[in-house]
Amino acid sequence: MTAQHKIGSGFGHDSTADDVLAGIDLTGKLAVVTGGYSGLGLETTRALTKAGAHVVVPARRPGAARETLADVSGVEVDELDLGDLDSVRAFADRFLASGRSIDIQIDNAAIMASPETRVGPGWEAQFATNHLGHFALVNRLWPALTADGGARVVSVSSTGHRRSDIRWDDLDFRLGYDKWEAYGQAKTANVLFAVQLDALGKDSGVRAFALHPGGILTPLQRHLTREEMVGYGWIDEDGNPVGRGFKSPEQGAATQVWAATSPQLDGLGGVFCEDCEVAEVSTDDSPGVRPYAVDPASAERLWTVSAELTGVNAFG
Repeated sequence: MTAQHKIGSGFGHDSTADDVLAGIDLTGKLAVVTGGYSGLGLETTRALTKAGAHVVVPARRPGAARETLADVSGVEVDELDLGDLDSVRAFADRFLASGRSIDIQIDNAAIMASPETRVGPGWEAQFATNHLGHFALVNRLWPALTADGGARVVSVSSTGHRRSDIRWDDLDFRLGYDKWEAYGQAKTANVLFAVQLDALGKDSGVRAFALHPGGILTPLQRHLTREEMVGYGWIDEDGNPVGRGFKSPEQGAATQVWAATSPQLDGLGGVFCEDCEVAEVSTDDSPGVRPYAVDPASAERLWTVSAELTGVNAFG
């Protein structure tokens, strides 16, 4: 695995998606951005299309997505519910039938700190939606990801991965549900997925990256009350962000766009990024990624478990 060390990108916390795309021409490139019609996903879609890419936005609410994206050219919307593996298969089949290749896939859609919810055969919804749905999607789209000699797959994680390693003995929180631990596990899974996908895919030219986009107030917080967010010190009583740590959506989209397109990352993969830079490994309160989230053995183990759960494995 590539060492987790800064590369001196020249970008940082305040860089925007447009900043990191300056001078990059994506004409003729096709990107798939899950959740590309809300929050960071919307800004990601806008930035990629401005740089010339054609963006496919798979959406759980395609009508709402088309309405939101009506003023963005170079976008098509299709239906996809990541919590429903039949929906994942149907979308992938439709896309593969079009005969097109994928140059960029950004697994951006997510739920956070939701009430205890079960999907599929009883899976905990945050793990199932944020991780297993994207796992199945990438594996089903594998022929399109390798068709043109390789693509980049970007797995949007979070600093929330620090809240929990993978709970190997209780993936679905049968022994008691904690919404933040469940989110943490799902975000750790997003990082481990990128680590193993990169290991498996690099010989086919596919490189994978995971990232923390930063703190941004978006619809991702829809399951949290205002009182909770005030209590966390995120917003004041009027709903305004507190402190200098929060990013605008344009800044929040920057790291995933950078990971998806930057020539600075050519030849790299399987790394966790933040603030448009490769992150350091951290075991304390400093920025960075936890060692367990980039552990190759855990990444391989999670891949095996995920393949068994979903019945999908492009490398099986």
